[in-house]
Amino acid sequence: MPPETSTPRFPRSSPYWPMISHPLLRRVLPGLAVSALGDGMALIAVTWLALQLAPSDQRGTWTAIAVAAYTLPSAAGTMIFGRHLSGRSGAQLATWDAILRAAALAAIPAAHLVGALSIGLYVALLAAASLLRSWGSAGRFTLVSELLPQRHHLPANAVLGIIGDTATIIGPPLAGILISWAGPVWVIAIDAATFAVLALTYRLAVPAVERQDPTETAASRTAGFGIIRHNRPLLGLLALTFGFLLLFGSFYVAMPIIVTEDLHATATTLGLYYTAFGAGSLLGGLATRYLHRWPLWPTTIGIVVGFGVAMLPLGLDTPVGLSLPAFALAGLIWAPYLSTSMTLFQRSTTTTKLPQVLAANSAVTVLAVPLGTMLGGPLTTGIGARQTLLLCAGATIALGVVAAGLALLRREPSATDNDPPLAGSATDRLPHPDVPTDSGAVRR
Repeated sequence: MPPETSTPRFPRSSPYWPMISHPLLRRVLPGLAVSALGDGMALIAVTWLALQLAPSDQRGTWTAIAVAAYTLPSAAGTMIFGRHLSGRSGAQLATWDAILRAAALAAIPAAHLVGALSIGLYVALLAAASLLRSWGSAGRFTLVSELLPQRHHLPANAVLGIIGDTATIIGPPLAGILISWAGPVWVIAIDAATFAVLALTYRLAVPAVERQDPTETAASRTAGFGIIRHNRPLLGLLALTFGFLLLFGSFYVAMPIIVTEDLHATATTLGLYYTAFGAGSLLGGLATRYLHRWPLWPTTIGIVVGFGVAMLPLGLDTPVGLSLPAFALAGLIWAPYLSTSMTLFQRSTTTTKLPQVLAANSAVTVLAVPLGTMLGGPLTTGIGARQTLLLCAGATIALGVVAAGLALLRREPSATDNDPPLAGSATDRLPHPDVPTDSGAVRR
């Protein structure tokens, strides 16, 4: 059989091969993996240190504030730095985010060493670390769009998700061990070091490119929001994602309280829940490649409904032996969501405008989890931790059902289950505002 017609063998036959074999992207992946591991450990450390620093009668409230502070200010960063960061390359955006997070997080153990670390200073430093978070996320996915053709975006996004899912499996239990040995402040120090490694990786692996489109030099701080506002499918996707993440936010307050007060367990047990979720997410991420033939809008809405169903056992008085596998199932269902949504965004605009669009998307969705977490504080205090999780699981199911109903009402009678084929590259067209860009491959 001639070489050009022969079927490539594994791993070259894998849909992930273009991402992991790309001469530039493969040099970035180790830094992304190290940083993801650090953030996986921070999932436990950020909340555990807040519990230690907060007054005993305000632990739920301060835990919610700390988690919110580590993400919420990135929305303000999108607006504040929008004019200055428009036209920058994906690698530049990701590098500056990594540098800021490394510096701000390193200041936490430094303050601890001199005896100056209070709950107020801790929250302020977490907030500073998150200022460029939306731009860093936009930079990663923009880099994928800059370096790979459109047909590889879905599996490339999935690779980024798989890295995060693997870190969620390893990071939390490792953090539990390190916290019991040295304390949560030193886990945060490790997280700071991993972001320093990531920043160095971007600087060395990706050549500096000033990708400035002359027509975009005077771009508005809110240009990305304008693009989304005039694209009905993307506006609907943004609303769905915001509600989905908002309802999940209470988990970060309710679950640590369930572990410490209901189960009378340690950070290691909390880490097991994160690990179970990460294991499910890893399997879901690996399975994402098989979604390329599925219509992504119904799939995305189905993820929301299925996730709510899987979260129900955590809100019920179920034993750990049942709630752990249920949370793993929730992770498996959750995993493809970021990949599908990022693929829709990547196909919606040019690579020049993509960072603005993704940063605007991130600025809105990044508010969802911390707002949900902040709402989870008083909810947990008022009705209890388990009841809060049960309420949010039911509301998530309702959100998906409503979204499905609206999608059916908006659908044209002549529309088919699959989106129309896409011709050309992502850099030379915009989708019709009333037609969801739904075929292809994917990633939150």
